[in-house]
Amino acid sequence: MAAPALSHMLDELIATPSVSSVMPQFDMGNRALIDRLAGWLESAGFSVEILLLEGHIDKANLIATLGTGDDGLILAGHTDTVPWDDKRWQHDPFRWTVDQGRGYGLGSADMKSFLALAIEAARGLKPEDLLHPLIIVATADEESTMDGARLLARLRRPKAKYCVIGEPTDLTPVHMHKGVMMESLTVTGRSGHSSNPQMGRNAIDGMTRVLADLSNWRESLKQQSNPAFLVPYATLNFGHICGGDNPNRICPQCVLNFDLRPLPGMSGPELRQELRERIARVLDDTDLDFEMTSLMSGIEPFSSGDDSVLARELAEISGKAPITVAFGTEAPFFKELGCDTVVFGPGRIDQAHQPDEYIELSALDDTVRMLRRLIHRCCTVG
Repeated sequence: MAAPALSHMLDELIATPSVSSVMPQFDMGNRALIDRLAGWLESAGFSVEILLLEGHIDKANLIATLGTGDDGLILAGHTDTVPWDDKRWQHDPFRWTVDQGRGYGLGSADMKSFLALAIEAARGLKPEDLLHPLIIVATADEESTMDGARLLARLRRPKAKYCVIGEPTDLTPVHMHKGVMMESLTVTGRSGHSSNPQMGRNAIDGMTRVLADLSNWRESLKQQSNPAFLVPYATLNFGHICGGDNPNRICPQCVLNFDLRPLPGMSGPELRQELRERIARVLDDTDLDFEMTSLMSGIEPFSSGDDSVLARELAEISGKAPITVAFGTEAPFFKELGCDTVVFGPGRIDQAHQPDEYIELSALDDTVRMLRRLIHRCCTVG
């Protein structure tokens, strides 16, 4: 037996909804899609394992292995998509639609197509053909919590020498990206009548102090730079602020949500600790309380490293020098497994999360050709 034709796999993957979202009303499972992939890969001769996410019967990762050993190549992709706004789509988001050299559908670029292309690239391979194993990994919830990748990191599986994360990079190797932190700060005071400020503790006044201090810290972050990035320093964005309820009442509580994008070499836990210490100092003489919480667990900055063999291989195969990007991926979690990891896949990031998302059809053949060359170098050459 063998996996179905590439066009059939693309049809089926796009037609299978697998939205993940931090908003419960939009969130759904990916198990139907995982089961479909598992069936195709078993037909192609892979040994398949499905790992349920803790607390979910409808969310899972898949690890499919052809060959044996812990020194092979992982081709990894996430199965989930973001929610969609059907009123803004001109094509059916759940139908693989070919139109004027493009394939449309939710997840076409980000990134269901890569999973089908990885299976296509492995077509015809048998375990006895491989000196080192080929492993195809499909994860859950990349677009929301990264819980699928976190589970793999926690289990320390799978083991491999190399890993390609097939996010849309226009088939250009990505060897570095910034981290992603989303934090919430709540300053709490005491309400009172606005006619006498001494009757309360105004949380907005305290937040004003915090904003001034964090603005100064933001400027100091620019002193540590990496010219490989378009924006060469860590960024801090004040994204949402809310406090008080009426002009004539002293504000008892103010909330700030912000986004921090650290450079490779920076540590999320260390940055959070520095934030807490700065805020504590600023509010020390105010009788105001504060609480910091993380809106997400965070994605650490990623770098393949200057000695990445995989980055050099993909640069040679693609004819493109490695680049950096600002968006986050699952790459840090796979690097944590000990893999030489690079982000490399078809499609463009400017199509991700967009109405009428598409991938150029020419990229499909290019991807299969390049992946087959990589599989040969990593798995069939001694």
